[in-house]
Amino acid sequence: MAARGEGAFRVTPPTVAGVSKRDHGGGLDAAVAHYGGTRADWLDLSTGINPVPYPVGEMSADAWTALPDQGAMDRLLAAARAFWNVPDGAQIVAANGASALIAQMPRLADETDDSVYIPGPTYNEHAAAFRAAGFHIMERPEDEERVQVFVHPNNPTGAIKPIEAVTSRRLNIIDESFCDVMPDESHVKSAAQDGVIVLKSFGKFWGLAGARLGFAICAPDAAQVLRDGLGPWAVSGPALEIGAQALEDVAWADATRTRLAADAARLDQMVGWELVGGTDLFRTYAVPDAAAMQDKLAQGHVWSRIFPYSKTWIRLGLPAPDAWAQLEAAL
Repeated sequence: MAARGEGAFRVTPPTVAGVSKRDHGGGLDAAVAHYGGTRADWLDLSTGINPVPYPVGEMSADAWTALPDQGAMDRLLAAARAFWNVPDGAQIVAANGASALIAQMPRLADETDDSVYIPGPTYNEHAAAFRAAGFHIMERPEDEERVQVFVHPNNPTGAIKPIEAVTSRRLNIIDESFCDVMPDESHVKSAAQDGVIVLKSFGKFWGLAGARLGFAICAPDAAQVLRDGLGPWAVSGPALEIGAQALEDVAWADATRTRLAADAARLDQMVGWELVGGTDLFRTYAVPDAAAMQDKLAQGHVWSRIFPYSKTWIRLGLPAPDAWAQLEAAL
């Protein structure tokens, strides 16, 4: 697969009201400034990050002081291949977070492609990346789109898609950033096919978003295009070492899935709201007035996520073991 030609990129996005808005979770500093307190006073439930992160032990001095070596990358990729059961014929590209790989996805499109099917609502960085490359974003499928993106399970609805739906175009990007809580639903087994790209995020399930580590699993030609775009040393030395250790620790992953499922059920029972969807890392609820509920929770120094396209949806991540009482008090 050749990279999309530089001349085909149209860097000026369409002039549609609101298309440049890229809302995300986080933003705790702004909440602190508005509602008061210090960061230490707050419970941030605005993201879908595991609140009990993988325990990072001591790292080798080389991880911090030396340029990342090929041996460390080889260990990380071998651990990733084993953990996700990556099929023979598929290659793995590691990068500085899934976001770095999402920004590279338009390079995999053909020069004749000018639209991409991204069913919404969903994680908005995919549309932002393709829009910046001059693509038209289609939320409903039409026959001419040869490129499509699915977040699987979807953020924020948690919806999953069958393999027949997500591999029906020439280029199929499957963002599985939240799929490690439901590994049986993964589409990694199809990643050796030409035109199938599976993205994985390390920061969410392992709770180490600050490490900035993500993976693309795909056929060799696409993998080479991504490596060329990322350049050398695409992953830091500490992230290489931490990522390999975590991916090799299958027992921790199994125990974490059990705990997250129990905590997700506990959260549903505690809030008592209508469940719209989600995963075992985040829950999306419907309430009469999402902005008012966010304000109410913020009065108790609990930060949540609401969405510009819905007046009723509110999303909560899971509290850490010692933080449930704060959420209960805020409710």
